[in-house]
Amino acid sequence: MAAMHREAIDAALAARLVAAQFPEWADLPVVPVELPGWDNRTFRLGDAMTVRLPTAEGYVASVEKEHTWLPRLAPRLPLPIPVPLALGAPRDEYPWPWSVRRWINGYVSSCERIRDLVGFARDLAGFLVALQSTDPTGGPAAGAHCFHRGSPPQFYDGETRGAIAALGPRIDGAAATAVWEAAVAATHHGPPVWFHGDVASGNLLVDDHGELAAVIDFGTSGVGDPACDLVIAWTLFHGESRAEFRRLMPADEGMWARARGWALWKALITIDNRQATVGDRTQAVRVADEVLAEHRLVPSRGA
Repeated sequence: MAAMHREAIDAALAARLVAAQFPEWADLPVVPVELPGWDNRTFRLGDAMTVRLPTAEGYVASVEKEHTWLPRLAPRLPLPIPVPLALGAPRDEYPWPWSVRRWINGYVSSCERIRDLVGFARDLAGFLVALQSTDPTGGPAAGAHCFHRGSPPQFYDGETRGAIAALGPRIDGAAATAVWEAAVAATHHGPPVWFHGDVASGNLLVDDHGELAAVIDFGTSGVGDPACDLVIAWTLFHGESRAEFRRLMPADEGMWARARGWALWKALITIDNRQATVGDRTQAVRVADEVLAEHRLVPSRGA
């Protein structure tokens, strides 16, 4: 079996896989979580575990990567991250490896659930600084396994320029091109460090008090340029919270230029994606507008 529909990866399949390979957990209920995910489908297993199943072959490399590296990263980080408990094997009805992790209490973050966005930005910056400070020796270098997060943004040069052309008058093409060219020109000269690769509200959990409680989904993690982890500055933060996040992150103007490139790339391809939801496209338009507006102010900061 080379592929399967996402809809076929359901709680019943997860329960059968668990029962066949981990009979000690066969009697535990398997139920969907609030947001089951796209790259992987996640289900709750009993009260204390989750089952995580890749939805396509392109996401399979993350299973072994996370199983190997998350236990090494966890003791060095100030917030909980997923802890792998078992590694499942492919079977006739499911073609890829999969994993069982420890359950982490929390709710998917949103502006409505976050009590203090400035404090949240401060806590997230602290987590990312700790992640970047963790010894990267032997870690997975940025590449196909993380969809080239942590690589130079020019990997997506053709896709970004194609989206700018396709969107035409729907965006300021000249300004978007200037942002992108600045990102490509801002070469990363620092040492490779750990990055998460998908620092987004859906991968940040809050507790009952609306404070940052955990960081999940390290499928696009690796070792390289951490500029991609700064995109949250525009996708979640604004005003004072964005300023606080920027103040606390050890990033020079070149890294912020690359971060704007990463944010713009994702926003443009989302706007151009007819299958994206109206909400996702609306959010992408807002992000693109704010990135372009910030880029226009860069010369005034002496960059």
